[in-house]
Amino acid sequence: MRFIADHDLHIHSCLSLCAPDPAQSPEAILKYGEDNGFKTLCLTDHMWDAAVPGACEWYAKQPYERSKSVLPLPQSDKVRFLFGCETEMDKNFTIGLSPETAKELDFIIVPTTHMHRDGFTVEGNEGAEERAKLWVKRFEAVLDSSLPFEKTGLAHMTCCLIWHKGNYLEVLKRIPLSEYHRLFERAAKAGLGIELNFPAYGMSAATAEIELVPYRIAKEEGCKFYLGGDAHVPAALASRKLCFEAMIDVLGLTEDDKIPFLHG
Repeated sequence: MRFIADHDLHIHSCLSLCAPDPAQSPEAILKYGEDNGFKTLCLTDHMWDAAVPGACEWYAKQPYERSKSVLPLPQSDKVRFLFGCETEMDKNFTIGLSPETAKELDFIIVPTTHMHRDGFTVEGNEGAEERAKLWVKRFEAVLDSSLPFEKTGLAHMTCCLIWHKGNYLEVLKRIPLSEYHRLFERAAKAGLGIELNFPAYGMSAATAEIELVPYRIAKEEGCKFYLGGDAHVPAALASRKLCFEAMIDVLGLTEDDKIPFLHG
């Protein structure tokens, strides 16, 4: 059976500092889920756990206490609305989430591709070759961590923030296929979810030739996927279902490719 677009496990509310529109409320997000026939949503605001030293100024303003101030989330008979987070990894490969807090969350997203925070997630002067190596090392650091992989996802692994000052595709082109296979083989064995979050709708053939490679290799190695819209504003919610359907079609995914978390 074709992979059903019945969820969105990566959504920000106005509690995320980069999503300041008060209309991006939990109530509006729940309505988005109901309007699109989703069975499961997860709120994943940006968060750096105060129990983990080293937060930059931006993340220090977004501790776990801020994130959980939104609880309890509104609920519906139609939609399971879960509480999670999008944490961060700094340039020393430290993940801003303690084991204690991880236990309290329904789902955890780690964005290894946030290479746009100069001085915090990267030095800032790295070129394409260095960033390709960092892409591998940061992915590997997640796999080497003690995160509960059964409820953890790797966020937007091919996003433009890999190199916000240059062409992110030049970085992806430099990642050896052997490294993709090695990392995704490990991810599949660990049970780490892989987020589907790329511009499949209207993607050019030249971009697809580069950007779809890791997703196809992940599927080949047995990884499981989930949909993450990463919406920060109400207007972005409107197009997410269309994007999800396009990603599913371009990769030829079936229900067998969906993370077990969503079958529970």
